[in-house]
Amino acid sequence: MSVRRWLKSTSNRTFIVWPVALFAAEALVQGAVPRLNPWAAPLLAWGYLQYHWVGIYRTKRGGGGPGLANPPERIVDSGPYGWTRNPMYLGHIIFFVGLALVLRSWIAAAVLGAHLVWFDLRARGDEKHLLQLFGDPYRDYCKRVKRWIPFVY
Repeated sequence: MSVRRWLKSTSNRTFIVWPVALFAAEALVQGAVPRLNPWAAPLLAWGYLQYHWVGIYRTKRGGGGPGLANPPERIVDSGPYGWTRNPMYLGHIIFFVGLALVLRSWIAAAVLGAHLVWFDLRARGDEKHLLQLFGDPYRDYCKRVKRWIPFVY
């Protein structure tokens, strides 16, 4: 696999590239090994595990494969998808929150902010694709389940 193809993977960037890059940036800014906040580390595990386990759940329930390059064959509206339409992306966001808190970093907070916008735009694009694929049953699902935060947004 080429480096370019490996870097195209959102999960590789979120869970490997960004943590290494932000740790290195903080080391440069601080002129030393960054002082870490271990109390925020569970958010890193939570974000990654949510992404990973929800991905397995989606594939088992809906078919298809990772990402929309290999879309699901059925709407998945149970389990975590009964609470939020984007639980895998939410796992990425939780991980970025943890990264910003673990590193105590304004740089990581800025990266988190950029990813909030990016994931929201990506989710909206995915939803357009899924609406074309599944039609009214998907539209009904969107009316029942919020995009990000259950019962709120």
